[in-house]
Amino acid sequence: MSEPSLSQQEFLAKEKRHRSQVQICRVMLLVLLLALWELCAQLGMIDSFIFSSPVKIWTCFVSMAGDGSIFLHTGITLLETLVSFFLVVFVGMAAAVALWASRSLSEILEPYLVMLNSLPKSALAPLLIVWLGNNMRTIIVAAVSVAVFGSILTLHTGFMQTDQDKIRLIQSLGGTKKDVLTKVLIPSSVPLLISNMKVNVGLCLVGVIIGEFLSAKAGLGYLIIYASQVFKMDMLVMSIVILCIVSTVLYQAIAMLEKRYL
Repeated sequence: MSEPSLSQQEFLAKEKRHRSQVQICRVMLLVLLLALWELCAQLGMIDSFIFSSPVKIWTCFVSMAGDGSIFLHTGITLLETLVSFFLVVFVGMAAAVALWASRSLSEILEPYLVMLNSLPKSALAPLLIVWLGNNMRTIIVAAVSVAVFGSILTLHTGFMQTDQDKIRLIQSLGGTKKDVLTKVLIPSSVPLLISNMKVNVGLCLVGVIIGEFLSAKAGLGYLIIYASQVFKMDMLVMSIVILCIVSTVLYQAIAMLEKRYL
């Protein structure tokens, strides 16, 4: 392979500098916000009991890390999120393929899927508790209900927009629907699937937290509700910060998968 030209080298160097500058600015902005928050709390400009402060949050984290409780709560929320996420991916993909394979089934179920997707899922959580009980299964079902209907509709719409010329080419060569599915539909829909996964991982985390608010004995959602009831704002804000970190890590993991595929 030939060496890149001088202009290409300059362009790559410029892009590398730009990415470095962006990363540095992000870190500096975070440090500035944390420092400003702590300074306002120390000077009494904000009530540290209500708004907490970075030092208090860190102290709370160290205390809960010492007895391992924070890792237990985080691990349970992460497990519930991953299980619900993989269920949404599997069910969404299978249902979208079924709708694509049967025009009649698609036309019959589409209005119901739209209705269920637009329904506020928090309204289902109390009903699920009555049906399934106060356990992890209820939380996972609640999380799946938040994301699965939108996933089905998005994937089905993407399947229907697949290049028809490619499909007709497979059919003209004697290919079956299975050949169209495995050789055209799924390969061409991988970018859409990964993009859909990026959205679903966040929705599943939201669904898990909704479920933990109402039906949990452990988890970050349970911790948030408990902390708000006993006015432990340090614990509450710490739980929210950990949720932000978990959601970012999950999103970046899928982004790395997308980058690897592309």
